[in-house]
Amino acid sequence: MKNLFILLLVFNTFLFAEMDLADQGCSFSKQNIVTVGWKAYKTPSKLGVSGVFDDVNYEGVKKGKSLKELLEGSSVIIKTHSVNSKNEGRDLKLVNSFFKIMSDDVITAKVTDITSKGDKNIVNVAVSMNGITKRVPMNYTYNKGIFTASGVIDLFDFQASQALKSINKACFDLHRGKTWNDVTISFKMNINCDNNIAKKQ
Repeated sequence: MKNLFILLLVFNTFLFAEMDLADQGCSFSKQNIVTVGWKAYKTPSKLGVSGVFDDVNYEGVKKGKSLKELLEGSSVIIKTHSVNSKNEGRDLKLVNSFFKIMSDDVITAKVTDITSKGDKNIVNVAVSMNGITKRVPMNYTYNKGIFTASGVIDLFDFQASQALKSINKACFDLHRGKTWNDVTISFKMNINCDNNIAKKQ
């Protein structure tokens, strides 16, 4: 019984160690500041197609006493022509038959707030696309120096029905006549937490 108690104590200490780091001083690592990913869906079976954007500009502070202080107010500016699905033909169609139908060639995403309630960690992001800004809640995790967040946008919320029709027409056979309006978006970044900085009181 004593050994079981010790084992549980060690496990709980390990489990909450990463959570405690959110209250310590954090700073971005120098490499791979932010990676923006996406996953779109095609065919009636809703097959996923994934990719990233290669041209992403991060704007925000580089140090903070917590993840909240570090990330709130930060933003990324995404150049849509840099879409990369590892398929040049597909990427060309995405640029010409989808993104160029939009009102501008950039997407911006700004972190408005970060909240944690129980086991729910949410980062709210204001996504601006096609002249429309919508608040998108994204679930996030922070583990071993990697911050990841993921959420879903509805293209109809951004008045992108014409762009959706355009890409569906361009890829009609490959998509079997169906391109879905929901898209999973994500971002990932390396965040180093300095253990020498005292926790907030």
